[in-house]
Amino acid sequence: MRIRPLVGVTADRTMMGPHASHVAGEKYIAAAADGAGALAFVLPALGERQTAADILEAVDGLLFTGSYSNVEPHRYGGPASESGTLHDPARDATTLPLMRAAIEAGVPVLAICRGFQEMNVVFGGTLHQQVHNVARYDDHRENKDDPLDTQYGPAHALKLVEGGVLQQLAGGAREARVNSLHGQGIERLGAGLVAEAFAPDGLIEAVSVANAPGFALGVQWHPEWKYADDALSTAIFRTFGEACRNHMLARIPGGAGHDVAHAPRAAHA
Repeated sequence: MRIRPLVGVTADRTMMGPHASHVAGEKYIAAAADGAGALAFVLPALGERQTAADILEAVDGLLFTGSYSNVEPHRYGGPASESGTLHDPARDATTLPLMRAAIEAGVPVLAICRGFQEMNVVFGGTLHQQVHNVARYDDHRENKDDPLDTQYGPAHALKLVEGGVLQQLAGGAREARVNSLHGQGIERLGAGLVAEAFAPDGLIEAVSVANAPGFALGVQWHPEWKYADDALSTAIFRTFGEACRNHMLARIPGGAGHDVAHAPRAAHA
């Protein structure tokens, strides 16, 4: 019997030379495999060629990754993107219906960066396409000329919502420090989502799904980067992995799903 939960790590559709390819960053795959204890695989962005129902029948959890591409603005009723903005319609066609179906089915979901923004769009929310051009917000982008360790280093404090899922994962702490490598951000929060954390400028940095039947957490920062060096990142992936294992065992006839520690869920509706 398989002892590791099967976790799909969402891919971007991109070109490698003349060939269309489906790619996910190793940092996400490694965090799913090592941090969550999962059997991780790259889930291609094939849209309707692989239905959400078929995917959910196979997997025990889903990790929605960050990306250099942005959700196409027509998906949330936004204005056309600035010229040169990178989009990935194949990913949108895959992840948006899949995420909603997964959450409704109780399949554990962890959404990071673009995945966090996808979660907001899935629930009817909207996005700021350029947070740095919104007067009340800071510039949340990284300096791409910096070494990666600097880009992914702690950039700002995070205020954790009292009694929330994220505060539970942080051991009751009121604040954390996180990296910041994003140009877009939540404008209007999607219906049914609960804000879990805020940047100092008030931008929402984490959400959970109210009354979700399973683990469903989205974060704007990148906990996958050297996750083992950060207590909150370690807790996020460990708890996600526990939820995936619980889901796997619950689907086995006579399985011991309820013997595995249950992951925290939204404490507020």
